[in-house]
Amino acid sequence: MSNASPQQKKPRQDVRGRLMAGISVAAFLVIGIGAFAAAPPPAKPVAHPAPQAQMSRPMPPAAAPRMLENGAPFSFADLVERVGPSVVTVTVEEVIQPTQDMVPDNLPEPFKNFFNQFGNGGQQRPRKAVAMGSGFIVDKSGLIVTNNHVIDKAKTITVKMADGREYPARLVGTDPATDIAVLKVKADRPLPAVEFADDRQVRVGDWVIAVGNPFGLSNTVTAGIVSSLGRDVGNGPYTDFIQIDASINRGNSGGPTFDLRGKVIGMNSMIFSPSGGSVGIGFAIPSSTIREVIAQLEAHGHVSRGWMGVEIQSMSPEMAASLGRKDNKGAIVANLVPGGPAAKGGFLQGDVVLALNGRPIDDSKDLTRRVAMLPAGATATFVVDRNGQSKTLTVKIGERKDQQADNAPTHPQGPGAPGNTGEAMGLGLASLTPSLRQQYNLEGNVNGVIVTRVDPDSDAADKGIQEGDVVVSVANRPVHTPQDIKSRIADAHAAGRNAVLVNVAGKGFLALKIT
Repeated sequence: MSNASPQQKKPRQDVRGRLMAGISVAAFLVIGIGAFAAAPPPAKPVAHPAPQAQMSRPMPPAAAPRMLENGAPFSFADLVERVGPSVVTVTVEEVIQPTQDMVPDNLPEPFKNFFNQFGNGGQQRPRKAVAMGSGFIVDKSGLIVTNNHVIDKAKTITVKMADGREYPARLVGTDPATDIAVLKVKADRPLPAVEFADDRQVRVGDWVIAVGNPFGLSNTVTAGIVSSLGRDVGNGPYTDFIQIDASINRGNSGGPTFDLRGKVIGMNSMIFSPSGGSVGIGFAIPSSTIREVIAQLEAHGHVSRGWMGVEIQSMSPEMAASLGRKDNKGAIVANLVPGGPAAKGGFLQGDVVLALNGRPIDDSKDLTRRVAMLPAGATATFVVDRNGQSKTLTVKIGERKDQQADNAPTHPQGPGAPGNTGEAMGLGLASLTPSLRQQYNLEGNVNGVIVTRVDPDSDAADKGIQEGDVVVSVANRPVHTPQDIKSRIADAHAAGRNAVLVNVAGKGFLALKIT
């Protein structure tokens, strides 16, 4: 029981009042920053001391930014002070070749001569151009990572440290497929290097900080949150981007994205913007991808990727239901490269790949990326679902060549069948005959049942099946006659399914309704 008088309790109330006032001021500044961005700065900055309650707590050296009691970040200053020296400016000098514009043929001769002499049609010399980007130090010996598009076509590369020191940089190697480049500088003393975080632990809503040189303004810091994970932005199959809303602009490319512990979760790489400026949609290359590429570039100067020799597809809910599966996790093998690693390892068309080396497979993109990161010659273990039975297959991974792709379609071989016709699922069907092959200009190695008519109101039409397509298999079993297809549909009916998995040459697997 307390004997303190109201007057003795008043100082504690004042501390709480000052704390709440500080929160109100901070909230006003955050909310009003957009409205008052164009207003001139005050003539004399006003310092607001931290409330006594906050100052009384010691700050651990490597802890996250100070927090208010509700968990919202109060200041990123300690974090930025610690990681800022690891972020560098990358300046490249390149030679721009002149472009020769065509002189319009219908110009009169005097004007044409004038155009050639003084306009774009005249002789121009190559000119030098300077561009800037960002990067960060990943090893104290002087190893630096940036985006490949920052240093692409560079004649010379210079790295400028946060303290103003400059060093010429040597290109260790690049990986255009992931837009990653590694540089090396020779410094007179060890350099401050970043630490990598495990991006697989990142969650949507986590705070992040982006550091870089937007528009040449070096060591600019912006803050935001993780907006989404696993973004596919059409930049190739090997990168699963982290989407962030921390402002990223021209010149931020190659800079790091930090978590609140000051560890790198990604590299700022690109933005989505109709105007060219930040609209709050930026994309960072995950730290796991960066580390894997750095290791190969540092060791070999290039990146070697694994190859299975399969065409794969993600499982849609309809496809999963047609196979009797409870979820649509995994990737289905649409076709195999004859003699490829997967074919030699016992894979069959229609296998659903569920796991690789003990880790579950989410979809076809996940499988492609993880196989690509396996070294050629490595032995990998796959768990597949084959007609409802779980099987374990072992494959010796091959090396991907530029012309190879796991999604390059191949056509299965199979015996021919006598000609007959029929209808199923809104499709007119016929067994392949020499005359039909000639009529539809089909290659000799394509076997199955040809589609001769498509009901425009059918599910098959909605899924894109057209006249001239060849149905290779139904329910993961080859078909050679319309009767084969009807038999597979009857089996699906008997199993209580309302869709069946159909493999169409050149289009892969589709789940078609049968009721």
